[in-house]
Amino acid sequence: MFEFPQFSDIQKRAIYIALAAALAVGAIFFSLSRGNAQPSPQPTFTPVFTPAPVIPTTIVVDVSGKVLHPGIYTLPQGARAADAIKAAGKQLRGVSLTDINLAQVLSDGQQIIVGAPQIVASSSKGRKAGATSKAKITSGTININTATVAQYQQLPGIGAVMAARILTYRTAHGLFATIDDLGKVSGMGKSKFANLKSFIRV
Repeated sequence: MFEFPQFSDIQKRAIYIALAAALAVGAIFFSLSRGNAQPSPQPTFTPVFTPAPVIPTTIVVDVSGKVLHPGIYTLPQGARAADAIKAAGKQLRGVSLTDINLAQVLSDGQQIIVGAPQIVASSSKGRKAGATSKAKITSGTININTATVAQYQQLPGIGAVMAARILTYRTAHGLFATIDDLGKVSGMGKSKFANLKSFIRV
């Protein structure tokens, strides 16, 4: 049977001192390891606030021509040509509105001309009796964003086919940003555009 060795009092005291020292050293190392451990930094998030875009609620249009009160009018966004003419006191007596698309939704800065003159040239040799054609403009300008097919035909070099193409292009692509955009219409050559550019505006 195994028997534990017998230690003297001096040996026991030495063993106790060694155990105490070992515990003290262990406590010191444990404390140092705890002190050196740094908590990992936590990411911070700054909320980003994006303001909602401001959508204009009104537009400003120019109503000119044969209306009771021509001038500049502020209308609600989405207003139509009929609303602008009504704001200007409606057309004068006897003035036709058939050359204006009254259902057209207006844009800011647009001009509406009521009762624009329809200039008709007298019949020339070789035409049938009663046949007429649109006389070409010689002064002033035509707004290509509000003009009708008949008004387009008053421009130099523009016939019925090209006038229809211009209106079709404007309907499909929206209002012209500059007069140079008229050159994008199919069949509008450089020389033709050069002849009429001094008679147009946006």
